[in-house]
Amino acid sequence: MASIFTKIIRGDIPCYKVAEDEKHIAFLDINPNAIGHTLCVPKQEVDKLFDLDEKAYLELMSFSRKVAQALEKTVPCKRIGMTVIGLEVPHVHVHLIPLQEMSDATFANKVTLAAKEFAKLADKIAAKF
Repeated sequence: MASIFTKIIRGDIPCYKVAEDEKHIAFLDINPNAIGHTLCVPKQEVDKLFDLDEKAYLELMSFSRKVAQALEKTVPCKRIGMTVIGLEVPHVHVHLIPLQEMSDATFANKVTLAAKEFAKLADKIAAKF
């Protein structure tokens, strides 16, 4: 069965896309730790990060770096944190989180945005990509 991320990649489920290339997509997390929390996902459905072959792993990290740079130009923050946990969705994904303090990276704090706010933010980040 296809993961929720595969359904997003196929366009079956909408997302607030901020970047895309031939092999990856980046979109805003709909349950964000902080404003701008973005997921970078390979289009190839692989469950675990270290199950990616080395080339695919390095390409995902390169793509994530570019997204993080665009995110940092868009969302005021002290830095962009990166984490890969992978327990909630069985499809590799990198969390990029604009950080003001360590608690922003704990997944305990969540922010709420309206659909218009998500869309506006996604467009702003995409313009910097």
